Amino acid sequence: MNKMILATSNAGKLKEFQAFLEPQGITVLGLADFEDVPEIIEDGTTFEENAAIKAKVISEHFQLPVVAEDSGLMIDALDGEPGVYSARYAGDHDDAANIRKVLDKLSGVATEDRTAAFHTVIVAMLPNGERLVAKGQVDGIILTEERGADGFGYDPIFLYAPTNQSFAEMTMADKNKVSHRGRALHDFLEKLPTWWED
Repeated sequence: MNKMILATSNAGKLKEFQAFLEPQGITVLGLADFEDVPEIIEDGTTFEENAAIKAKVISEHFQLPVVAEDSGLMIDALDGEPGVYSARYAGDHDDAANIRKVLDKLSGVATEDRTAAFHTVIVAMLPNGERLVAKGQVDGIILTEERGADGFGYDPIFLYAPTNQSFAEMTMADKNKVSHRGRALHDFLEKLPTWWED
């Protein structure tokens, strides 16, 4: 158990996974570490379907263990939007435009009605098709303006009420303790030893 591909080109996600898995002796490589990466069409209707699509395509292509993740923000006042379209809500992976679109759609919505949750589903897959699924969720409030300079995606507008901080105001270590991805990774690490044996 020493090398795994994370099926992402997102440097922020890669850093978070490395922070969790490298202390366990697992080297995590991103798609940027490889040439000839196949195209992945995320056409699932759920986070789990999209993560499974990514894991299967990359694992079959490189014949290595792969972990794939799909995450999204679900805002109650927007009937669950942006959901599985979180990364491309206002275009192709444009964090600033995505944030503007959310803030515009929530303009005039009272704080108590700005409830939301981040969801993460992790699917790990071996070349033989065996898979492991782990999930995480964290509830919060969508702020009316950005706060903080760290993080990525919707972190600057997602308020974690217990600390009264946006995810972008937290250190990576603090965020990983409470975030949807952190919770999913804890679930993943608990299940990993019995699923992936040497």
